[in-house]
Amino acid sequence: MTATAALASGFAGASALTLIHLTAQRAVPDAPRADLLGMRAIEKTLRRAGQEPPPQDRLFGMALGGDLTANSLYYSLVGIGSPEGAWLRGALLGLAAGLGAVFLPGPLGLGRDATNRTPANRAMTVAWYLAGGLAAAATFRCLRRED
Repeated sequence: MTATAALASGFAGASALTLIHLTAQRAVPDAPRADLLGMRAIEKTLRRAGQEPPPQDRLFGMALGGDLTANSLYYSLVGIGSPEGAWLRGALLGLAAGLGAVFLPGPLGLGRDATNRTPANRAMTVAWYLAGGLAAAATFRCLRRED
């Protein structure tokens, strides 16, 4: 059950993060745009491979699927170790992902405007990834309590 609980927890964290991102994009003018980072990464990879990127709507779907998959696997790391340490692991995973989302896109050639425009934009980015990590931790604790 531990691997299943870890994977389910990772999916819960990734889903929470994605829901926050998609909801805030519609309501908050300076909201981070992690979807743009994913779309740019796919475009860049396809162009380097000599392929033409798909239309924006299809590219968005590909980025969304990639984000959910990658973030699910990443947040599933909350399940390594005892349930008692899940809160700390979730917080650290979330903080690391949030800081990475702020500071890595520029050096990776994905632009700085999506998650590093303003102090508020940066703070939201880190806070939302932290929320994903804590959602993963909460899910893991609940699932492991049932064992």
